[in-house]
Order: sequence, then structure tokens, then C-alpha cells
Amino acid sequence: MCRVVVTGMGVISPIGNDIETFWKNITAGACGVDKITRFNADGLKVSLDAEVKDFDPKSVYDTVQEIRKSDLYMQYAMGAAKQAVCQSGIMESELDKERFGVYVGSGIGGINTTLRETKKLSDKGPEMVSPFFVPMMISNMAAGAISIKFGAKGPTLPVVTACATSTHSIGEAYRAIKHGYADCIIAGGSEASINELAMAGFVNCQALNLTDNPDEGSIPFDKRRGGFVMGEGAGMLILEEYRHAKERGAEILAEIVGYGNTSDAYHITAPDPEGDGAVRAIKAAVSEGKLTDPKTIYVNAHGTGTHLNDAMETKALKKVFGDGAYELHISSTKSMTGHMMGATGAVEAIASILALKNGIIPPTINYRERDEECDLNYTPNKAEPADLTYAISTSLGFGGHNACIALKKYV
Repeated sequence: MCRVVVTGMGVISPIGNDIETFWKNITAGACGVDKITRFNADGLKVSLDAEVKDFDPKSVYDTVQEIRKSDLYMQYAMGAAKQAVCQSGIMESELDKERFGVYVGSGIGGINTTLRETKKLSDKGPEMVSPFFVPMMISNMAAGAISIKFGAKGPTLPVVTACATSTHSIGEAYRAIKHGYADCIIAGGSEASINELAMAGFVNCQALNLTDNPDEGSIPFDKRRGGFVMGEGAGMLILEEYRHAKERGAEILAEIVGYGNTSDAYHITAPDPEGDGAVRAIKAAVSEGKLTDPKTIYVNAHGTGTHLNDAMETKALKKVFGDGAYELHISSTKSMTGHMMGATGAVEAIASILALKNGIIPPTINYRERDEECDLNYTPNKAEPADLTYAISTSLGFGGHNACIALKKYV
């Protein structure tokens, strides 16, 4: 079976719209959480989100017409994909397009388009609904648009597993390359669901933190935590078969060495409190990747800032690593980016790769009050240097979807 490496990365996020800015801000502990500005939130109980700032779709697309035919989640996806493709140099190589794939998903898809066109239907009648409504709304279209843009004719799979979406996208792309079905795949996820409808739904299912203080909004593993903060953006990685990358002289950023994909089969929104599904996903990735020394492992935790998730995830890490869990280097970068939903796994995989390359653990910011249920090392408030060999990134989604990937430092 083939080795699989990462040769390109791209990011659109609440703390930076390119890899350099993202890494600078994430190691500095920059907070992307602030008051909602995307719409008038006076009627909602929630007042905070984590919005992408200074994103210009004109920097991504050649024409205004292309922008008008693309939902915001598609624009974020294309922006991150272009960065990743550019860094990898894959398009300048002799590439068999029939072995070049796209595994890009979205947890929700074009909900802003749905909201806008529903209002048109209500106010002006069916004749005013855009002919591009359906292709802008459906959650496979980011993958389709990226495939068209880069001529990728190989395996193409838009994953939809809520907050586990883009970790599953990376994991399934890893397996496709490992087992010989493709040479190179653009993998990741995108989300742009900050609007009054989506946020009202999350408020009413008691998932969001209702504080109005940005420094208390996204506080994973802290005893004061009260829910997550909605974020948005996109993360994309170029996954490539090792020999294919070496033969074209690509810079290898990291190696993917393990993947776990399980289901809780427990509840539509709540995680299994014993963490059985998460344990099995993490064990599968750790076992496949042959990770043995906890002191050399960085864990980018799902760490949403909900009471149930953080306590369960802590318990899961203890079940997998035993007493070695106390030696793990753990953090939740959601403390800075908010919860980017379908994009979160890919963005956190990027943070994990950068941690391996630079030997720096990103912090869990605004951590102040220790919780007896969450007693591991979450790298509170300040980035820390560490001698790392491996990283694992976990993503746990509504519906009981669990995903974990294992990454190895490339030397």
C-alpha cells in the first residue's frame, strides 16, 4: 500500500485568510470571536460569532458572474483550494487528471442562498427565484466547482457528516490514495452558515454560548464553558502519493499515517457520555499510525466548549492513552477560530501540521478555571515549544459521527 503525504495547504478563517497569517495569529493566541456584524442579531439570544474578515471574492474569481453563481461557502472553498494548489505546485507537474480527485464537503452547504431565495419566493413569487438556486445551495457544489476549476477527473466525493465533515474528507482521501485509486486529491471542507436562521436553530437546541463577552465565548475545557461559538471559513489540503510527490520534487509538509471513522449510534446531537465512538476512532488512527510515545504527540482536540463534548473527549483520551494521557500536548484551536463546522477538521489538520513543522503547540486561549472533569494539559493561554513526532486531530459531529486522523512529522 502507498504512503500518503501533504504537499499543499490553504485556509480562510476568522484569524487569517492565508497560511502565514493564520499560523502567526494562532500561535499568538489571537481571538477571532467578536460581536455579530453579518446581520442584525437584536432578536436573538446569542450575540457572538467568529466571522471571516477581509475576504474578497474578487481575489478568487475572474468575473463578477462567477461570484454571483457561487454561495459564500463555495467562495471560501475555492479561495482555500487555490492557495493549496498554488503551494503544492501540482498543476505545473505532469499530472494524470483522471487520477486527480476532489474530496471536499460542507456540513450545511449553501444555507445563505436558501435563506435569500426563500425570501424572494415569499415576497415576489416563484418567477423571481434564481435559476442558480439549486447549484448554489447543494452541499456537493464546492467539490464540483473545484473539480471543474482544476480539471480533476478522478475520484470526487463530497462528504457531509456535520462537524466531522472535513476530517472525514481527509481520511477518505487518504484511503483512496493509500489503496491506489488516485495519485493526488484536494481534500477539505467549507462552511458559511452565519445567519439568523442557522443561529436561531443552534440557540434553540442549546448548543451556543450566550455570553456577550468575546473572551468568554469559546472557552473549551474551562469549567465556565457554556456552548460553542459559530465560526466559518474553509481549509484545504493537497494529499499526494509519496512517490508521486518525490518524483516531481514537491515539498512534503507532513505524512498522514492513520485514520478512524466510527459512529456513536447514540443520539442525534449529544455525544455518547462514555465516549465509546470517539475512543474507537482515536484508537484506529493511533494504531494504524503506530503512535506510541504520548510525550511526542500533539492532540488538536475537537474541544467545542460544550460541557458534554469536553468532558467526554477528555475521558476518551484517557481510555486510549491511559496514564500517558497526562503527557499529551493538547489544545483546542476553536478557542480562537470558533467552531467552523464542516470546515473545522481541515483547518485543525492544518494547525496540526504547522505544529509538527514548527515544534510549537497552539494554545487554548481564555482558559481560566480548571474543571475536575477536564484535568489534562490543554496548553492554557500561551503557545509552547515541544519536540513533536506525531499529531492527531479529532472531529465529532451531530448524528454521532466521529473522525480522527493521525499525522507524522516529515523529516
